[in-house]
Amino acid sequence: MINFLQAEAAVQPAGGMSFWVMMLLMVGVMYFFMWRPESKRRKEMAKFREGLKKGDKIITAGGIYGVVKEVKPGEPTILIQVDGDVTLRIDKNMVVADNSQLQK
Repeated sequence: MINFLQAEAAVQPAGGMSFWVMMLLMVGVMYFFMWRPESKRRKEMAKFREGLKKGDKIITAGGIYGVVKEVKPGEPTILIQVDGDVTLRIDKNMVVADNSQLQK
């Protein structure tokens, strides 16, 4: 019995090392398959929102389809025309898609 406990104690340090290697591998996999693509998507969306101009067809996060009527540089809001005389002022962060790209 004592020999068994001594043998188990000798193996323990190697087991602790493999635990940390596995943890590092899991963090690496999460970075390449989850965090990195999400960061890339977020940067592309920010670039799209900053590039909005008058006449762009957009879709908001609430599902409202509209056409950009006014964009003021430096302001966090834009004015969109929804239908006829109906205009809405919305936050740029609520624009989620370009309607003209979705129709293709």
